[in-house]
Parts: sequence; C-alpha cells; structure tokens
Amino acid sequence: MKSRTSRLDRFISQNSAFSLADTRLLIAQKRIFLDGRAAHSIQQKVTEFTHVVLDGCCLRDNRPVYLMLNKPRGVVSATKDSRHSTVMDLVDHPQKHELHIVGRLDLNTTGLVLLTNDGAWSRKVSLPETKLAKIYEVTLSKPLTDEYIRVFREGIYFAYEDITTRPARLEILSDYTARLSLVEGKYHQVKRMFGYFRNEVLALHRVSVGHISLEGLDEGHCRQLTCEEIAVIENQ
Repeated sequence: MKSRTSRLDRFISQNSAFSLADTRLLIAQKRIFLDGRAAHSIQQKVTEFTHVVLDGCCLRDNRPVYLMLNKPRGVVSATKDSRHSTVMDLVDHPQKHELHIVGRLDLNTTGLVLLTNDGAWSRKVSLPETKLAKIYEVTLSKPLTDEYIRVFREGIYFAYEDITTRPARLEILSDYTARLSLVEGKYHQVKRMFGYFRNEVLALHRVSVGHISLEGLDEGHCRQLTCEEIAVIENQ
C-alpha cells in the first residue's frame, strides 16, 4: 500500500485550476493553508492526510484510521469473499471502505488483526527491519521438546523461497502448547516452521503485535487504537 505524497506545487496543479507556476504567487498571497497554517514553500510535502485549503475551499481532508480486531475462526482476512465472512464484515466504521489489512491471518487462525488506511504506518508494522514482535499461541498434535527452541532460534531454511527464517523465540508452555515470537511474516510461516518437525498446528492465535495486545477485546469485536499505540509504531 503506497502512501500518496507529493510536492505542494504539483498537488495544487493536479487538484485545482492553477498551474505549477501559479503556486508561488498563491503562497505569497497566503491563499494556501496546510493543516491550518499558511504554506511557505512550493516544496512542502502534501501527504495523503494533509489538510489542504485553497481560497477557503478544502482540497484534501483525509483522516487516518487505525483499528484492531479480534478475528474469530472461519473469518477471511479479505475485503470481500463469496464464501466466507470477512474481517470487514465485523468492522463498523464510516471509512471502512478505505482500510487495508496489516498482516493477514489464515481462515482458521484467530486473534489480532490490524486495519488502517495509512500505508506508511502499515509498512512499519510489516517490515522485519522494524523488529516488531508478533506473538502467537500455538497448539500442536505432537509433544514439544527443547530441540524446537534451538532450531527456531537458529532459523529454518525454506527451500521454495531459498531463505532462512530470522531467529524466533519459542517458549514451551506444556507438552502440546507454546508461545512463539516472530519479527517477520512469511507465507504460512508458523505452520511451516512446525512442519519442519512434522508436527501439525491444530490451533493458532495471534495475541499481540509489538506493544499492541488483544487483552480486553472480545472475539469478533474491534476498537480504535490509542494515540500511544499508534505513535510507538510511527516512531520505530
């Protein structure tokens, strides 16, 4: 998801009857306001969420939205699907049609899903370089051993992509359950990592992404992120 950012003069020429060259005069006459302040340079950046007013007329007034959802089993991480309910069916927000899903979960995987219309923010969540831990609770068909901890810490080679997974932290909770912390999200990564041991994942639940936790949010419900939750990721 690309964020829409452009120079002020280019934005004005694309969204009004004025040309690139006209923008300098408009600025000098204090006829352009960005987020409530008079513009001062043709090179100012206009993001997808900059409030832009020209001669009293609003040219852009997009608002960023950040939501978290506790996804139930059997719900698809998609905007529409002909066979299953989608996460969007569980969202009640006037801007829901603008949102995209940050870090999809499989049909039968439950837990934390983030939704936003802010492309730059969602990239920070998704990039392994941000080192944002995604924590899962896993239930398995066969008993776990300490060997899993070592192998997950060292990384597992995926031949199809010719990559080795980044170090992951595994905490064994019982013979058949564990808590797993990852900083990346390859295709079906958790199931494939346990598949290395030929151990089937029976249940998978994402409990947190970084400092954002499902605690207190009922299954099937969503809420807006707090300013603190948003800012911590913005500042990564």
